Amino acid sequence: MTDAATRAAQLLAEHRASIDRLDAILVYTLAERFRHTQSVGRLKARHDLPPSDPSREAQQIERLERLAREADLDPAFARKFLTFVIAEVIRHHEQYQS
Repeated sequence: MTDAATRAAQLLAEHRASIDRLDAILVYTLAERFRHTQSVGRLKARHDLPPSDPSREAQQIERLERLAREADLDPAFARKFLTFVIAEVIRHHEQYQS
């Protein structure tokens, strides 16, 4: 293996190690987020509040798109991601309503 190939392999391994650490951060962060949204869902169920709050959801999507632009991340991707997360949160909230 040439020096350039060895260096490329080393850089690849470093990038992959960083990606693995970031994936772990994402998973643990999502888990923490869902713990809070599940608490919100139980609170809503106890007080007979609707599982969905379209106004809050729109604010959060707008906020996340703004953060995405600031972070140089595609705002459309951020919107899709948060829309997916919100759908899962609402599904949890609906389960508590039953």
